[in-house]
Amino acid sequence: MKTIKVLGSGCTKCSKTAELIEKLAAELGVDATVVKETDVQVIMGYGVMRTPAVVIDEELVHSGGIPTQTEVTGWLQQ
Repeated sequence: MKTIKVLGSGCTKCSKTAELIEKLAAELGVDATVVKETDVQVIMGYGVMRTPAVVIDEELVHSGGIPTQTEVTGWLQQ
């Protein structure tokens, strides 16, 4: 199971990022838990300066905008 964190303030872009990841995980049959992390201290702990950011299994894979479907699919299939 993959643990995916969407880091951000809870803005529209952050919500859309989480929704995209959840949708694609379901379509691909990937067992994943998506968590929205809004705590600024936690976000800063990952060294993130731009949100939304995505952390998969404690590895920062993206920051600064909504990822593309292709990017998300690649992360989920690894």
